[in-house]
Amino acid sequence: MSKFKKKKDGGLAPINTASLPDIVFMLLFFFMVATVMREDTLKIKNALPVADQVEKLDKKNPIAYIYMGKPSDNYKNFGTEARIQLNDDFADVSDVAAFIAAERAAMREELIPFLTVSLKVDKEANMGIVGDVKQELRKVNALKINYTTGVGDALSNMK
Repeated sequence: MSKFKKKKDGGLAPINTASLPDIVFMLLFFFMVATVMREDTLKIKNALPVADQVEKLDKKNPIAYIYMGKPSDNYKNFGTEARIQLNDDFADVSDVAAFIAAERAAMREELIPFLTVSLKVDKEANMGIVGDVKQELRKVNALKINYTTGVGDALSNMK
């Protein structure tokens, strides 16, 4: 009998997984930085009118979006008249004040005077609903209002 036994062929060497956590974290950080979160799910038709003299808003200031337009095809049970959408739900004109109060409560105190309300109004919507929303915004002293439009020839809105 021999004291030393001959090693059997072990096959392939095991895979080195020492750098695997580094790769996983690098991918995690990449997707965290590159991913854009969707803001709202639109339940209305929102074909914005176009204008030729537009300015881009600063992203430094807080913006609250109010959508107005006819319900989209999936939400025909809400009627065919123009509706207001705040965040992800339909709302009435009387809900605008509570929406602005909630937006102000969610932000830091020094940013509250810089809150801009951006109205995204469908070009087919009637101006009566826009006027009602503007009256409600005046009541809660939200006076910085912006109309969101697309870039193009303003005369094409007439068609």
